[in-house]
Amino acid sequence: MSLARVPARTDYVDAVYRSLLDAISDGTLAPGARVTQEDLAAQLHVSRSPVLQALRLLKKDGLLEDAPGRGLLVTPLQPQRIGQLYEVRGALDALAARLAAQRRAPIAASLIAAGRRAAAGSDVRAMIEADTAFHRAIYEASGNPYIVDSAQLHWIHLRRVMGAVLLHSGSREGIWDEHEAIRAAIRAGDAAAAGELSERHAQAARTALLGRLAQALPSPPRAA
Repeated sequence: MSLARVPARTDYVDAVYRSLLDAISDGTLAPGARVTQEDLAAQLHVSRSPVLQALRLLKKDGLLEDAPGRGLLVTPLQPQRIGQLYEVRGALDALAARLAAQRRAPIAASLIAAGRRAAAGSDVRAMIEADTAFHRAIYEASGNPYIVDSAQLHWIHLRRVMGAVLLHSGSREGIWDEHEAIRAAIRAGDAAAAGELSERHAQAARTALLGRLAQALPSPPRAA
């Protein structure tokens, strides 16, 4: 495990929080990994105080939990919670896309181009940022500020789950084909298609991730 050094600045808590959040999202800090205040402070080249405060925030967010004995661990990915998260995301994305299509809101083609470039590389963090930027653009294009606010409540967990999907995805380019189709439907003003494509897109991501988790989790014992 290797974390990027936090640059010298005054808002250390925010910088440490963001660094650790990115590491959890892109898998550098994997689910179940144990973390300690001393080790993180040494890797980030900061004092323990901002690390402690950042860890408290991440624990409050549900991304860290108490480890047996001493320290904390990265909260394991739980299939049931992921399924519930994607139910909310699918409904929210579909609503945002329908409203954006009704307004024929322009979604920048540069977002698609940036996403395809990221998908062709190996930087998971760049893929997450590109994916996040595309969906945020649709939320904002909906014209409903409550959608933007609601998305932000779940976005911390969505980024993490997106990272797990992208890390193991065998069809990253296909994800951006789906994004392009959603963008085209919004541009054409086809609200029904935009909503349906968005919900299907979220469902596909949910199915892919739950499938990966099912393979990773041990099988239940057989009855005698």
